[in-house]
Amino acid sequence: MVGLAAGLEISKALNYAVGPGKANWAAASYPLTQGTFVLISGRLGAVYGHRHVLITGAIWFTIFTLATGFCGTFVAFNAMRALSGIGGALIMPNAVALISTAIPPGRMRNVTLGFFGASAPIGSYLGAIWAGVFVQFARWEWAFFSLAIMATVIFALLAFLLPSDVPVDRNGKIDWVGAVLGTAGLIVFNVAWNQAPASGWDAPFESILLVTSILLLLLFGVWEHKFANPPIMPLGIWTAPSFLALILVVLFSFMANGIFLWYMVAWLQLLRGASILDFGVQWTPFGIVATLGTFLAAWLIPRLAAQWILAIGSAAILVANLLLATMPVYQSYWAQVFPATLFMALCPDFVYVAAQIVVSNSVRRVHQGAAASLVGTLNLYGNSLGLGFAGTVETEVNKRRVGAEAVLGFRAALYFGAALGLVAVLVDLFFVRVVKDVREGWSDPADQREVEVELEEGVSTAVEGRQ
Repeated sequence: MVGLAAGLEISKALNYAVGPGKANWAAASYPLTQGTFVLISGRLGAVYGHRHVLITGAIWFTIFTLATGFCGTFVAFNAMRALSGIGGALIMPNAVALISTAIPPGRMRNVTLGFFGASAPIGSYLGAIWAGVFVQFARWEWAFFSLAIMATVIFALLAFLLPSDVPVDRNGKIDWVGAVLGTAGLIVFNVAWNQAPASGWDAPFESILLVTSILLLLLFGVWEHKFANPPIMPLGIWTAPSFLALILVVLFSFMANGIFLWYMVAWLQLLRGASILDFGVQWTPFGIVATLGTFLAAWLIPRLAAQWILAIGSAAILVANLLLATMPVYQSYWAQVFPATLFMALCPDFVYVAAQIVVSNSVRRVHQGAAASLVGTLNLYGNSLGLGFAGTVETEVNKRRVGAEAVLGFRAALYFGAALGLVAVLVDLFFVRVVKDVREGWSDPADQREVEVELEEGVSTAVEGRQ
């Protein structure tokens, strides 16, 4: 959230233009790599231990967050943010997997995942305030220096307190070919779209990037289906009810979510002259509603079919984008920005928590890391990819327009975000069919046996230690 809230000001400080489609990389670089490398992160945790991979990611994140503060150019800044995102990719799905492997399906898992989901809105809110304080009252570099210092303290405590875990697939293999093809394809496709607003689609390298990304993703699909053993994504996920439709709903919802976030910041800071700290304060309702929403979504899982929970989240981001798209350039915060923030707060909660629980409950215990990776990819990658599509829309609409008329590009991008939300709602209502999940405990005998074996190993280790 630091890069999103302060992206425009940092771009200016680094002498980079903030016109249509220019500064979007400040917000897109981190979720790009976090969303793509998360694809393999969960599998790494299954083989080498989710705790080990999480701590490795924490160290990586801290190092490159510190390096971000030393950047003197816009390109270097985005490169360090992208490298920081790899650390985030190693952290997130393995944290979810530690929860999902330790706690069987049921009320306790839902509540615990709700607590984990609440960390995202709380972190987003605090990140906006954090960025505002340091950029407005100190220097932007200290937003990252201080973040690295805090990360060092927190992750050191985590490494000390987090118990060791037994790799759930200690003898398993990692599909490195699939990892390279899938990760490279997603990165190149995203780069093509996020760079196009600044370079223009008539630049020859844009066509090369787009074609290359499609070829890589096609090769990835063929490899995973025909040759991978085992594939990055467990086949059990793909046989879950309405799974493809579920993926589209989550992806489109988070693309719309990313569009809303960026253009809300751009509208308030570029058109209304709000400071980063002003934005952080105005973001307070999101922090409150989104935190409560994560627990509400987890509470609803055993009481309401997942497609209805997803529909609420998708409809919320649809309304949020429409509220921003239709507001006057200058207007009271309470008229449309405030209600739009409330609606938007429900999208990540309802969509992420519902999808995470549905997917984690669809696969065996050994595949929890891979399942968490998939939902994480859709979440983060969708936020980044949405900026690329919306930036192209904004740039095309704003061609030959200057001054006040430039707001038409913002409106067009937000209407595009609303259209993505509408498509997500329709796909969900017509194609997603997931029954209420009221299980308590591991339903697969193999999962239960794995837990018993790990408990036996843990007791044996403890006895040996005392001897």
